[in-house]
Amino acid sequence: MTTVLLVEDSPTQTQMIASLLQQAGLSVISVISSEEAQSKLKSQKPDLVIVDVILPGQSGFELCREIKSNSSTQKIPVAICSTKGTEADKLWGSMLGADAYLAKPINQQELLKTVRQLISN
Repeated sequence: MTTVLLVEDSPTQTQMIASLLQQAGLSVISVISSEEAQSKLKSQKPDLVIVDVILPGQSGFELCREIKSNSSTQKIPVAICSTKGTEADKLWGSMLGADAYLAKPINQQELLKTVRQLISN
């Protein structure tokens, strides 16, 4: 089964995204911080990481950069999902290695389409 690591500190957003992905047949592991995500990445390799930018402690941008610069995780696609949706934010995410950038509020169809594209590559 395809596994998605969801890094999101909002319980409402976590619930909404997780149930959408689960309905699409994906397994979801939810964590609320970059530190928790790094711990999960050491013990298991998800097929995709979806990360919010604004998190307690380390930002989602920093987590994305670390995932993409680590040889054991650099092949895992990363989708940034954030209320910070300006062109500058999207460019910054892309420069840090993000494979996709989705602005909140989330368009459910766009999220599913993006997830499918990233896990099929």
